[in-house]
Amino acid sequence: MNFDFAQDYILEDEVALLRPLDINDEEHLLPFALHEADLFTYTWEKAIGADGLRTYLQNAIQARQDQKEYAFIVWDKRVKRYAGTTRFYDLIPERRFVQIGYTWYGKAFQGSGLNKSCKFLLFRFAFEHMGAEQVELSADVNNHRSIGAMKSVGCEPYGYVVDETVCPGESCRDRLHFRLLKSDWEQDVKANLALQIKQFTV
Repeated sequence: MNFDFAQDYILEDEVALLRPLDINDEEHLLPFALHEADLFTYTWEKAIGADGLRTYLQNAIQARQDQKEYAFIVWDKRVKRYAGTTRFYDLIPERRFVQIGYTWYGKAFQGSGLNKSCKFLLFRFAFEHMGAEQVELSADVNNHRSIGAMKSVGCEPYGYVVDETVCPGESCRDRLHFRLLKSDWEQDVKANLALQIKQFTV
């Protein structure tokens, strides 16, 4: 797979711009950490409060340095505001596989079409630049908003994981896994998703 963790990738279209997350983004994401803690109800890493956000950013940056994850901050071009974050992780070159996750947006951006645009950019980059054959996403079985969002961008559920591990301070819940294959992206998902995005740019 063609991916360089040291390179600063910029992904953008008419709606969204994704750039590498860095420690200075604390100021852009702090309002969510301070005032929208319920955004992290179903996440393993919780960017709650100033200290929680700082740790979240430090972990994300370290994961990039360790060549394990590559996090982006999301800018909504329409309203000229930072909206949240997303990332690539679990890259497996020999399987031509990558996961997309750690995705969250402020409440004002949910249902706005921003997620569809971000997923389009990430899918296109994964399949057409990285050379991935399969992209996977997952969600807590109780996170109905995320599950609906994954289905709406063309991903198909294919697995259910009973997670018996223990997260800090709480038990992890079961997760539903989704995937998108390159063949499906090329056949119809890319075109269908592009049409969906158009309604948010007119």
